[in-house]
Amino acid sequence: MKLRVDRITDESTESTFSVPADELNQRLETGATHEFRLAAPLDVDVRYYRAGEEIYFDGSCSTVMEGTCARCLETFTLPLAAPFEFVLTHAPKLEHAQELHTDDLSLSFYEGDEIDLGPLVGEQAILALPTRAVCREECKGLCPSCGVNRNEQTCACKPAPADPRLAVLANAKVRSAS
Repeated sequence: MKLRVDRITDESTESTFSVPADELNQRLETGATHEFRLAAPLDVDVRYYRAGEEIYFDGSCSTVMEGTCARCLETFTLPLAAPFEFVLTHAPKLEHAQELHTDDLSLSFYEGDEIDLGPLVGEQAILALPTRAVCREECKGLCPSCGVNRNEQTCACKPAPADPRLAVLANAKVRSAS
């Protein structure tokens, strides 16, 4: 959804739209979160208004994600619902390189006559994803020896022997700090 900057007023406006799944999946495939993909479009409810040069956005986005479990490598689905809010301000014209200050890092800028909300809200959805793709918290994963999925069957492999360099820690006593 593209918004014309000159049509955004100081009165709050509400809108709903969808971002196509393939648009965000391309971003996910090339980024660090390649173990997730959208199984459905990203549905967005947004409210926005203008205050001077700053444009305020808040709302929520939701979809169904597909992930590949980092422990057992099985595919799973994950409902995603994420609230968001961000502020855009008109990009300053820089004539030469300028040092950024800490306050500048929280700002986002827009340029031109239009703001495309699709990529901005898509970024908010990506930020709401879990840091590690796990099908369920109690997932047992794969056996490191034979590769069997421990959620589905038990293997007969013996646990790997402990590292002999760590043997001295087996008898260590922990004192409580008091």
